[in-house]
Amino acid sequence: MTSEELQVRVETALEEIRPFLKSDGGDISLVSIDEGKKVTIKFEGACTSCTINQMTLKSGVEMTIKKHAPQIEEVVNVA
Repeated sequence: MTSEELQVRVETALEEIRPFLKSDGGDISLVSIDEGKKVTIKFEGACTSCTINQMTLKSGVEMTIKKHAPQIEEVVNVA
């Protein structure tokens, strides 16, 4: 899989998650994909101060990204 195809898959995963975040006043954006294994995202809006954003990151965002791109090993959030 090319890096462009991987980016499309990750963006597709984020589009799947985005409506849930927006319903709570937040959003998410892709910062980078490193070595085809690590995705860095950035929570935006209400998500930046949400007390459960780490749970959302692991159980929602990471799970959805891995469903679309199983080669991803880690998803991290930058503040």
